[in-house]
Amino acid sequence: MKKIKSIVLVLGIFPFILSSCSGSGVPTNVQNVETAMITVTGSGQVYVVPDMGYIDIGVRSQAETVIEAIAINSEQANAILTALVEQGVEEDDIQTSNFNVYQQTDYDYQGNPTSTYYSVENNVYVTVSQLKNLGNILDAAARSGANNIYGVNFDVQDKSEAKSTARKLAIQSAQAQAQELAQAAGVELGDLISIISSSISTTPFYGYGRGGGGGMAESVPISSGQMPIDAQVEMTFSIQ
Repeated sequence: MKKIKSIVLVLGIFPFILSSCSGSGVPTNVQNVETAMITVTGSGQVYVVPDMGYIDIGVRSQAETVIEAIAINSEQANAILTALVEQGVEEDDIQTSNFNVYQQTDYDYQGNPTSTYYSVENNVYVTVSQLKNLGNILDAAARSGANNIYGVNFDVQDKSEAKSTARKLAIQSAQAQAQELAQAAGVELGDLISIISSSISTTPFYGYGRGGGGGMAESVPISSGQMPIDAQVEMTFSIQ
C-alpha cells in the first residue's frame, strides 16, 4: 500500500508542473527583461603650478686604476653632497640612483689599443621641496663638481584638490554626452545605473635638462610652467 500511495502523489504533482511551463519548457512566470542603457566616458583636466622638483645629478671620474678612479669620484661626490646640504636640501631627500665602474680603451687610427683607463659614475636623485631654491641648487651642484645633470621633473606635493576638481569636470562631461546622445536618438535619459572612476596616474612633469658640467650662471633660471591633472569616469544610464 505504501508503494501505491507514492505513485499517486507523483501523478498528482506532474500535471501542476506541466501547467506551470510554456511549450519551450521555461516557466511562464519567469520574465527575461533587458534594460535599454547608454554608456559614456567623460574626461576632466585641470592645470596646477608645480611646487616641488626632482633632479638627477651625477659626477663621472676617470683614472688609470680602479682604486684611483673611485677615490677621485668619492671626493667629488662628497663635495656635491655638501653643496646640496648647504643649499637647504635635507639628507633624506638625497638618494643614490646609479653607481657604475667600467673600463675604457682608446684606439689609434689602425684600431690598435693605445691606452686603458677606468671610469666611475655616481648619480644621486634629489628631491627639492622648495622650488624657489632649484636654480641655486643646480648652480651649486655644478660648481662643486657635478658634470652630469640629466634633467628636472616638476611635481605637486598635494594633488587631492586638483584631482577632485578634475573628477567633477569628468562627470559633467559624461552627463552632457549622455544627454546629447539621448536627444539625438529621440529617447529620454533615465536613472544613473553605474559610475566607474578610472585611475589615471599623474607623472612628474619634465621641464628642464642639461648634460655636461662646468660653471653655470648664478641662480640658473628655471621655469616650472604648469602640469595637467587628469581624471576619467565611465557612466551608464538607463534610457526610456
